[in-house]
Amino acid sequence: MIVVTGATGNTARPAVENLIAHGQKVRVLGRSAEKLAEFAAKGAEPFVCDAADAASLTRAFTGADAVYAMIPMSPAAQNVLGYYDNISGALAAAIRDSGVKYVVALSSIGAHLPERTGPVLGLHRMEAKLNALPGLNVLHLRPASFMENTLAQIPLIQKMGMMGGIHKGDLRIAMIATRDIGAAAADALERRNFSGTSTRELLGQRELSLDEATKIIGTALGKPNLSYSRIPESVFKGALQQMGMSASMADGLVELADAMNDGYLKPQETRSARNTTPTSFETFVAEVFVPAFRARGASA
Repeated sequence: MIVVTGATGNTARPAVENLIAHGQKVRVLGRSAEKLAEFAAKGAEPFVCDAADAASLTRAFTGADAVYAMIPMSPAAQNVLGYYDNISGALAAAIRDSGVKYVVALSSIGAHLPERTGPVLGLHRMEAKLNALPGLNVLHLRPASFMENTLAQIPLIQKMGMMGGIHKGDLRIAMIATRDIGAAAADALERRNFSGTSTRELLGQRELSLDEATKIIGTALGKPNLSYSRIPESVFKGALQQMGMSASMADGLVELADAMNDGYLKPQETRSARNTTPTSFETFVAEVFVPAFRARGASA
């Protein structure tokens, strides 16, 4: 039995789909029985619980051979690090009390850093909690920036004819499709060929800048003049809060971007076959971004 937390999320969903396709017995966790029903229809066992409820998580983890542990995003959390600490504390307690021996945890590039990383600091703390559990074999997956983050640009493109943010436009960063994170997680959960505490970065298919990413998106949308512009931090934070994000999360994302812009937060591993994943940004744009763009345009 393999247990997957946050089963309907961007990385957990493809992990579940891969595990089911490989004939694994899977228990899927989430807050809504309705949303878990699609997995139940494919043979998975649904388990409704709150991610911060250690007792419920313990019941869900009991008897499992391995667990995919992740902290669901909560953009409206009023205290982001407090939210992360609550979830990671519940996960650690449930893993300890259920006797699970193998865990694949979703972390992030930069989780080795002790400060100045916004919400990634919460993952740094999660790693420390899991590493402290005696007898646990834990693999921390540290993926790069999600390609899916660019989907937030769709309203700006449609309304303003531009892309924008607070990252430097010419800063080359690793970007990864969440489907590839899920596939890597599923493979590790099945193989369980790791021991003690270990980390593995996932760097996507290649590095590219937001200027380059914008050109790829513009070409795919038939907007060859689409460009990326840096936005003042105050304007960026205000826009995030207008979208329903808490001030705490907005501040954290600005801190994270600053850490990337000044080179403080960056991959630690040299690119290799082990940390390079297959989905190119061009493929992501064609298969995910463009359909999402057209769907939003149709519904606007």
